[in-house]
Amino acid sequence: MQSFQSYIDGKFTDGETRFESVDPASGRAWAEMPEAREADVDRAVEAAHNALYEGPWAKTTATQRGKLLYRLADLVAENAGRLAELETRDTGKIIRETSAQIAYVAEYYRYYAGIADKIEGSYLPIDKPDMDVWLRREPIGVVAMVVPWNSQLFLSAVKIGPALAAGCTMVVKASEDGPAPLLEFARLVHEAGFPAGVVNILTGFGPSCGAALSRHPKIDHIAFTGGPETARHVVRNSAENLASTSLELGGKSPFIVFADADLESAANAQVAGIFAATGQSCVAGSRLIIERSVKDRFLAILKAKAEAIRIGSPLDMATEVGPLATQRQRDHVEALVARSIAAGARLVTGGKVVQGDGFYYQPTILDCDGSASPSLDNEFFGPVLSVLSFETEKEALHLANDTHYGLASGVFTQNLTRAHRLMKGIRAGIVWVNTYRAVSPIAPFGGFGLSGHGREGGIAAALDYTRTKTIWLRTSDDPIPDPFVMR
Repeated sequence: MQSFQSYIDGKFTDGETRFESVDPASGRAWAEMPEAREADVDRAVEAAHNALYEGPWAKTTATQRGKLLYRLADLVAENAGRLAELETRDTGKIIRETSAQIAYVAEYYRYYAGIADKIEGSYLPIDKPDMDVWLRREPIGVVAMVVPWNSQLFLSAVKIGPALAAGCTMVVKASEDGPAPLLEFARLVHEAGFPAGVVNILTGFGPSCGAALSRHPKIDHIAFTGGPETARHVVRNSAENLASTSLELGGKSPFIVFADADLESAANAQVAGIFAATGQSCVAGSRLIIERSVKDRFLAILKAKAEAIRIGSPLDMATEVGPLATQRQRDHVEALVARSIAAGARLVTGGKVVQGDGFYYQPTILDCDGSASPSLDNEFFGPVLSVLSFETEKEALHLANDTHYGLASGVFTQNLTRAHRLMKGIRAGIVWVNTYRAVSPIAPFGGFGLSGHGREGGIAAALDYTRTKTIWLRTSDDPIPDPFVMR
């Protein structure tokens, strides 16, 4: 049984209570985690507040911040193997993906290291001859970051990187499900040399930890990734401190395939979009919208690929689909598939729990044409694809936008003008054309509607962790002529 600690004010701590974390591949506890409660949250926020305004971080230059971020990036790259193994062990995400993803996470920290001393203010050509006016960009303040269990080192990097570049301090709450890699990441923060209190990392449960963090009076901004229902609680809590929020929420992303597409390539992208990460991805392409004339042919290709997927231990590099992260998640997927079939969806393949240890579920395809399947509206967060068909481009666009979500989308066609029409017409924060699930630190991502607001990635994310201060300097030595007139 391994043991992990919280990281508060530059020190590692066990906390008063602890809880067990379960290995999704075996269904058995494998590690003990520190359960942060309100007192721990308060200590972490106070440490971040003091570091921002009174500690050495307040005098750290932008160039020095960049050097610390470069050091952190190097440490992430050097320790990618260890971090990947922990993420796989604690969440069930396959090692071939965690290894590649965490190695790439280092590039996010390098990107924001380079941005740190490029965040500039401006001089305003004001309309008053005896005034000079500047805008300064200053850190937004103490940031609460709430990170889910899926892809947590990536989803924390797109928050921590730009916030540190901007000069903020932070308290990061790892999910109570699978927090090991983020708690281990704290050791790299410590080794990189960030001053005490700049980055605090803990884990705990919603009512006793998450709520205390999001409503704390010294929190200035909340960066949250998770589901819409939890986001509503976060927003309600933010009414207590009037903190600004950025929300990266769920999705029910459309994956549109036209008859002229390269069907083999589109099928591979669809497999990546829904079965990679066992479907536990906010950008999962969970709604296939296929042109009717090629529907049967495309479904036959997909069915063969789905049934050939290798299900197994997530620590085996040959495994392609591992377990779901929790028993609770698998139960949700199983129940929603059953409800969808009862509502008229036709099971193309899969649809069963994999017998044995762990929380495994078969890659599943549901043909939902002509049904009122709940799978079309509800986010599975599992390896389940819902299929609809269309006759016209207008119908395809209508189906794509027939959702309260709007995070990602995919369009597969060889018709360039059609692709451009759909790029503009789809209501989503990301449109991938003839590809899917591509990311880069240079490119921002975020959603519309119930998929949230704000953007992560790109230079704009760093600017979002700043606020402007307007500075007025009167250059005249003459007395102010009339104190009762606004000038």
